[in-house]
Amino acid sequence: MSIKEEIQTRIALIEEIINARLIDTDGSSEDRQNQIYEAMNYSVLAGGKRLRPMLVLETARLFGGKEEDTYDFLTAIELIHTYSLVHDDLPAMDNDEYRRGRKTTHVVYGEDLAILAGDGLLNYAYETGLNGVLQSGNPLQAARALKILADKAGVFGMVGGQTVDIISENKVLDEETLNYINECKTGALIEAAMMMGAALSGASEEELGLVESIGSRIGLAFQIKDDILDVTGTTEVLGKPVLSDEKNHKSTYVTLLGIEGAQQKVQELTESALNDLLTLRGCTEDSFIWKLLNSLVSREK
Repeated sequence: MSIKEEIQTRIALIEEIINARLIDTDGSSEDRQNQIYEAMNYSVLAGGKRLRPMLVLETARLFGGKEEDTYDFLTAIELIHTYSLVHDDLPAMDNDEYRRGRKTTHVVYGEDLAILAGDGLLNYAYETGLNGVLQSGNPLQAARALKILADKAGVFGMVGGQTVDIISENKVLDEETLNYINECKTGALIEAAMMMGAALSGASEEELGLVESIGSRIGLAFQIKDDILDVTGTTEVLGKPVLSDEKNHKSTYVTLLGIEGAQQKVQELTESALNDLLTLRGCTEDSFIWKLLNSLVSREK
């Protein structure tokens, strides 16, 4: 089976897990706020790579954890990732009309409900994660995983990175500032995903530190690749507008390093992270997680 086929198999499993945890909107509920459930589900069901939940699952497997112990947590991180995209697309932010090949949430439901849908997804993520803690056979490990997610998603992680990104528009940034923005904005949730899987499986503090470092480098490489695709890709392939960074007057690794320099940076970061990944508990180049992370370098969307 090729890596693309393996990824699709994992995505199908993750979709099943997440869909089972979404709020029912089949019309049987008489809740007055049904429309917010619909807007939340619309955003989640738009699909995507499901990279972050996949990393929770695969890192747990790497450390010998039980697959079912990750289900509430991989759902929680995808809900948080989705809320961040809903808010990122708003007119006050990037003002994008397409995401994952279809109209963004604010275009379909209005800006007001899109804001509330994002808020709802964020809160529902923690409700789901707390269910996982309460049902866990090892609640301390589960609580540790949820604490990692909370830290990485907040003002010291994703929200902080997004803040610096927004206030840096129309400014020429140096590489150090770009690294800071993207290590927080993109890298933090990828770090969280891998660390959560490891924490749920009883990883040591030393192992968690190495996993965090690997996730940081992979996250930065992933963002640089996004910057490249924003210039070289097409709307049809990516499912979202291209040249969005240029439209919003944002400095990127492409504007700073050029396409070739940015591609070289992706390669260096990925190779370094993959070499360290091989030092973890029997990971080999045949391990799915190694092949998954390696495939991010050559992706076209």
